[in-house]
Amino acid sequence: MSTQDTGCSIAPYFKIPEGKLDEFKSICDRFTTQTKTEPKCLYYGFSFFENIAHCREAYEDAEALLFHLQNVDSILQEALQVAELIRLEIHGCESELAKLREPLALFNAQFFVLEYGFRN
Repeated sequence: MSTQDTGCSIAPYFKIPEGKLDEFKSICDRFTTQTKTEPKCLYYGFSFFENIAHCREAYEDAEALLFHLQNVDSILQEALQVAELIRLEIHGCESELAKLREPLALFNAQFFVLEYGFRN
């Protein structure tokens, strides 16, 4: 079964060194404020387990995801000075993932192809 859903989600996981949690959470606040201005962002937020942070985020399509990465680039660079990106998943239909593979190649992302589903 194919899906007509062009939505793309990105799931980065960050490992935060001891003593850096408050600094990282401050950066998360800035990420959230900046991302809130993006009209094609479907949802965005950070969750935490011990010293691991996960950003739960989705966009209407690949172009919106790439716009987001450009929009928060300076904040992301700062976050990567505080915490280590330990995992990056990208989820979406193949036609949208094809637009993301090259631009995200440096991040060593895992691309998960959406094959079944719907969006209300």
